[in-house]
Amino acid sequence: MAKSSKGTRLLLLGILLVVIDQVIKVLVKTNMSLGESIPVLGDWFQLLFVENKGMAFGMAFGGVVGKYILTLFRLVLFGVLCWWISRLMKREPPVPSGVLVGLTLITAGAFGNIIDCLCYGLIFSESTYNTVATLGSYAPLMQGKVVDMFYFPLWTWPDWIPGLGGHIFFEPVFNFADSCVTVGATYLILFHWKFFAKE
Repeated sequence: MAKSSKGTRLLLLGILLVVIDQVIKVLVKTNMSLGESIPVLGDWFQLLFVENKGMAFGMAFGGVVGKYILTLFRLVLFGVLCWWISRLMKREPPVPSGVLVGLTLITAGAFGNIIDCLCYGLIFSESTYNTVATLGSYAPLMQGKVVDMFYFPLWTWPDWIPGLGGHIFFEPVFNFADSCVTVGATYLILFHWKFFAKE
């Protein structure tokens, strides 16, 4: 009963995170034009709508074929993570709850971006710098773009610093799903590395 209850809580956590991610993305996709920016905390934190054709933080991967490979890889990774969590749930002695929560964050984040890749091209029209997307279609299955919006240009490095001068401290634009993956992975590395070292 305890394991079943823990599994239910993890499932609900995962669903909640995916719902939050998708609600934010749909609101941005259907209310902002591409490149539009809304200041949240002055210039330090902005909602900046960009679309990502590839991996996290705007990295690309091999055009159309690469996109299919990347989406398939994400699906396989999601399946492996779900299988791994279910196996860990059955372990004796019980696996630390923090490990399961961290893996759930990563899994939910991965699934949030999978939804964009699989479905957004089929259900939304193309976002442009002049128009806001509506219901429609701009790409086939597995060719959708990931919606990103969180931008933290905290400061610009002084020009006199070699290699960094003139560049923004943190340039990537990311989304809630990316945050889930990053927070989950960082938490596991910092607080549960001994568990994974044994694994």
